[in-house]
Amino acid sequence: MIENGMVMPTNVNFNRARQRRVVFYGRVSTEHEAQLSALENQMQWYEDIAERNPNWCVIKRYIDEGITGTQAKKRPAFLRMLQDAKEKKFDLIVTREVCRFARNTVDTLVVTRELKEYGIEVYFVEDNIWTMDGDGELRLTIMATLAQEESRKISERVRAGQKISRDKGVIYGNGNILGYDRDKATGNYVINEEQAETVRMIYDLYSAGKGISQIRDEMIRRKRKDSSGLVRWENAKVARALHNSVYKGYIAYLKTRRNNYLDQKIILNHDEDTYLYVKGNFEPIISEEQWERCKQIRLQRTRYSKFRTENGEVLHKTGIHESGDVWTKKLKCRCGYKMRKNKWRKNKWRKNKNGEVIFGYKCYNQLNNGSKALRVEAGIDASKACDLKEICDWKLEMMARFIFAGLWGSKKDILNNVSSLYQIGVFEEYRKAAEVKATVDKDIAKLDEKLKRLMRLRLEDEIPKDSYLELKKEIDQEKIELLNKRRILDAGMMPNDEGQEEPAKKVEDFLLSKMDFTEHYVDREVIKKFVHTIVPTTETCFNWYMNFDLIEKPNDMKKLVWEFSIDFKQARSYRKEKEGMLRPNQWHDLTVRVFM
Repeated sequence: MIENGMVMPTNVNFNRARQRRVVFYGRVSTEHEAQLSALENQMQWYEDIAERNPNWCVIKRYIDEGITGTQAKKRPAFLRMLQDAKEKKFDLIVTREVCRFARNTVDTLVVTRELKEYGIEVYFVEDNIWTMDGDGELRLTIMATLAQEESRKISERVRAGQKISRDKGVIYGNGNILGYDRDKATGNYVINEEQAETVRMIYDLYSAGKGISQIRDEMIRRKRKDSSGLVRWENAKVARALHNSVYKGYIAYLKTRRNNYLDQKIILNHDEDTYLYVKGNFEPIISEEQWERCKQIRLQRTRYSKFRTENGEVLHKTGIHESGDVWTKKLKCRCGYKMRKNKWRKNKWRKNKNGEVIFGYKCYNQLNNGSKALRVEAGIDASKACDLKEICDWKLEMMARFIFAGLWGSKKDILNNVSSLYQIGVFEEYRKAAEVKATVDKDIAKLDEKLKRLMRLRLEDEIPKDSYLELKKEIDQEKIELLNKRRILDAGMMPNDEGQEEPAKKVEDFLLSKMDFTEHYVDREVIKKFVHTIVPTTETCFNWYMNFDLIEKPNDMKKLVWEFSIDFKQARSYRKEKEGMLRPNQWHDLTVRVFM
């Protein structure tokens, strides 16, 4: 037993002059030509050492090229050497110095101790350390610590160099980016007009409201080529183009980071607000305004969800698909989940004589987690599961007409209830325009005052004629722009004094035109404005939370104002309007409860 308490193998011959099966281990940290040349020199140096030790029989050389020394698990040749050591294919490892073996103190000690158990010694030539010596581990610990400290210093120097590169706007990567070619002489980006047109198309389509999948299909349809010269488009490729700040003329840094200088694990930075943007010395393809506008659209279409992991809470980013269906936006299941629009299941949905397709709405709780019955059958916890049946769309349409037709008994009462609409609808636009016009008038008055002062300075010969003319030209140009802006505002505004009735009349006309409930379907604008939430408490009972005062307040603060039922006769009459069918055995009377 040696000093550190480790039991040495009993079958080890400590005579170094004996015949030994030897392997060499060499490593360089980069694949640069100079480093690879250094590796050749290392191998030649090992050969010279072997010639001076005739008792060595060199059986193999293990070489790691362009690989960091801070982690043993990232060095394939090193790992193969350890595996061969377990099989006792050799009994001595020769390496030039400790830092070539490992820059991690823990790795160095763990590996050398493991090799001792196999009866294998490691010889660090430059440091003159034999691991089987009595003080071998002590000296090795010191040298390994120094090697690890050198890694830390190198890491700091690299980060300092990267900061200087960022400050200078140095472009990283191989430059294979859609829309640009890389100038070999300067290393800078030069616009490739054909590809740049593709980039502009992507941004124009996204600004116009198209989604990433739609843009992908449009690029394929137009046979636009990607940066590789192929008509090969995926969603990820379009998304990368929309995220790339190079197109607005800026290089984004700090997109990734290393967790520490030992593990060197790359961690992606998903928070764009923490990126460092440096203006590049190349021509942009997209204006900054359009790029920022597309960024805002991206943010509006993104949702961040929190997930618990072993390392704590992490944010997961997912896309948001805004449904155009009014019922999808208004429906909320009794379990709290939203509902998804589906075609009616195969044995129920059909097209009638008018080509109507019946849709249903199903709870996302069931879609994501399975129905309550299914979970019970499988023996899984069903306490939070949902068993609400799918709701067909025509029932919602029918309930909406009954509700609005009933509430529309006194049109003037409804108009009074929604009087706050005058403050937020058409009126709000006029109010904002009036505020802008007042600001423009103030700015024009300021320019007139500036012009008077400038004229006075010229008359008193305080400024030369050339300076006077140049300054006057700037003020005149600014005034022309403000006058044009005011003319546009005047053209779009009603008179401020007696024009109050006209916008109010417009609002009233809008409501009167929309609230005609003799039609089969209630106008979608009416539903969007005045229906807050629809909650099906059972398959036959629905709570409708209305919002006629247009002031946001929680559903639990709304009061029940009306409750009614829809029987088979009323439902069949509604279905006949569109030549739809309804059999008695398919119907259960509905209870509708209206909250305001």
